[in-house]
Amino acid sequence: MKQTRVALVTGGNRGIGLEVCRQLARSGVTVLLGARDLQAGKAAAGQLASQLNVTAVKLDITSDPDIAGVRAHVEREFGALDILVNNAAVLIGEDSSILEVSDAELRDTFETNVVAQLAMCRAFVPAMVARRYGRVVNVSSTAGQLQSMGTYAPAYSISKTALNALTKTIAESVSGTGVLVNCVNPGWVRTDMGGPHAPLSVEQGADTIVWAATLADNGPTGAFLSGRRKIAW
Repeated sequence: MKQTRVALVTGGNRGIGLEVCRQLARSGVTVLLGARDLQAGKAAAGQLASQLNVTAVKLDITSDPDIAGVRAHVEREFGALDILVNNAAVLIGEDSSILEVSDAELRDTFETNVVAQLAMCRAFVPAMVARRYGRVVNVSSTAGQLQSMGTYAPAYSISKTALNALTKTIAESVSGTGVLVNCVNPGWVRTDMGGPHAPLSVEQGADTIVWAATLADNGPTGAFLSGRRKIAW
């Protein structure tokens, strides 16, 4: 039996992703920090690696070769992945209205925020099912919450609604296998995406993601989580 859990965090070289890497590693998890730019990933991992077990891997989640390469690395070095945090995302056409957002903006947003998230799950979840253990956290947003949805960033918001639906579907498909799949709203966080006036720190934004990534076996699955509790879709 492996001594430590192994996690992969996409978009791990800055913001919430980097803080998730830090908090997971502090809890004793071996962390693979995924970054589109490997040098940026190595620089970020270098901030943590002196005391924590964090290694950068090149991972553009829209690149099938990159995903295959990381999966091969995981299989070779660890056998399988225990924790997948799908954090990487794009925010395009933030100020466009739904009637103005371009087809290209919609396609590019969905390619990263939905299609690539499914590709990551297809790459790593089957091995979790085979081992009867896994935690998948898809980083979502209340921008995609139907209950409160408005006009903000339509491509991004609709993509997060789709991500929530994807999360629910995957969770149902692996029900009873020991793999828990949830989506998390980190809140409005002070990052490059969230801006300097957001009310939450990256430490606060990462908290529920890390909690969901390390749930006990009787933890929730197929849920939309915020502040360590279930919220409405």
